[in-house]
Amino acid sequence: MKKSPPIPAPPSLPCGVYRHYKGNNYLVLGVAQHSETGEICVVYARMYPRPGLALWMRPLENFCGMTKNAHGKKVKRFKFVGAGE
Repeated sequence: MKKSPPIPAPPSLPCGVYRHYKGNNYLVLGVAQHSETGEICVVYARMYPRPGLALWMRPLENFCGMTKNAHGKKVKRFKFVGAGE
């Protein structure tokens, strides 16, 4: 019988509250793997009232990446704020 390759350890991303560079807070619930592509994604919920779905999913690389703010300065897309409640 052929052995399966070892499953890599899941990436580490602390659950808790993150602030988007535009100012809103989101609660990271965990990291998930896309069932079709295998891509590692962050599952999070918005922490402010707004119509529509509250749960979101974004590729880990994008969530942890850098972007430019309104002044053209490179900033983290999401910054860890705390463990949450």
